[in-house]
Amino acid sequence: DPHSEEDVDEFQGLDLPAPIYAGIRDAGFRRMTPIQSKAIPFLMAGSDLCGQAQTGTGKTATFLITIFTKLLDMADPKRKVPLTLILAPTRELALQIYREGEQLGAHTGLRLTAIYGGEGFKYQEDTLRAGVDVVVGTPGRLLDIARRRVLDLSKIRFLVIDESDRLLDMGFWDELYDILRRLPPPKKRQSMLFSATLDHRTRKIAASHMNQPKNVTVKPEQVTAEGIEQKIYYVSREQKFPLLLGIFAKEEVPKGLIFANQKVTVTWLVKKLKQHGIEAGELTGDIPQKTRNRVLERFKENEFKLLVASDVASRGLHIDDVTHIINFDVPQDPEDYVHRIG
Repeated sequence: DPHSEEDVDEFQGLDLPAPIYAGIRDAGFRRMTPIQSKAIPFLMAGSDLCGQAQTGTGKTATFLITIFTKLLDMADPKRKVPLTLILAPTRELALQIYREGEQLGAHTGLRLTAIYGGEGFKYQEDTLRAGVDVVVGTPGRLLDIARRRVLDLSKIRFLVIDESDRLLDMGFWDELYDILRRLPPPKKRQSMLFSATLDHRTRKIAASHMNQPKNVTVKPEQVTAEGIEQKIYYVSREQKFPLLLGIFAKEEVPKGLIFANQKVTVTWLVKKLKQHGIEAGELTGDIPQKTRNRVLERFKENEFKLLVASDVASRGLHIDDVTHIINFDVPQDPEDYVHRIG
């Protein structure tokens, strides 16, 4: 029944502006995760929030959906200074948040930028000078740019500190404190903090730099799938492909999924396997949906025994009789590993 699907779009109940809702549809979200259904109502009502949640729980969409909804009312293309600051411990996480923001905010006209170390200052400073609404970044680089007076944090209305436990474990306390000092006082902004553990350090931030935050806790999902035998091989990059061929020579693989982290690796693997007489389908995020569906159909019909995929393409895959999952690369995120093997 095609209609039963439509009825469970839980985001419709939030009464969101059309541009935000369009971004949610683009991202393929339909069911709300526990953190989303618990936290979004508090955030929409303007409360500060301390959320205890791991990566992979949907926390990024929780704060982005809320902030974008509120920013729509404040949109002003002429304004140069950012109204939102999102702090993340690593450049990987900053980029992940930025990408999800670009997707969820694609229809809003809001301007986002990511500011992190390991790349030149010039491009990052140019985007700030041109004017942005949302800045996502790592503390060290943000502070460098703020000290150079290119980033003005005095008008920030929304603050997110993501993975605050990791931020502090990595020794960013002084930088964090210096950044918080440059923001409007807690009562003049809405602040959100997310952490896997709400320990005394996090509570200290909450007490002195937030405005009576509500606490929300979600338990991580069942960690790994039951009844799956897991093996690990420690090999150098050069040995990975020969090992893969060795596994196929030694083991009968009626239906296998191979995951790689980058689409270039996926394409390369499909080509290399073909050279060794092994047919494999290819699934990456930039392959059009129609082609993807066709590849999946052929795999389900056993036209080829192997499917090589990236994480982007593999979310929500349901293929019943897969016998082997091979992680050619270890995923960045433990949750992705669980999704892959589950």
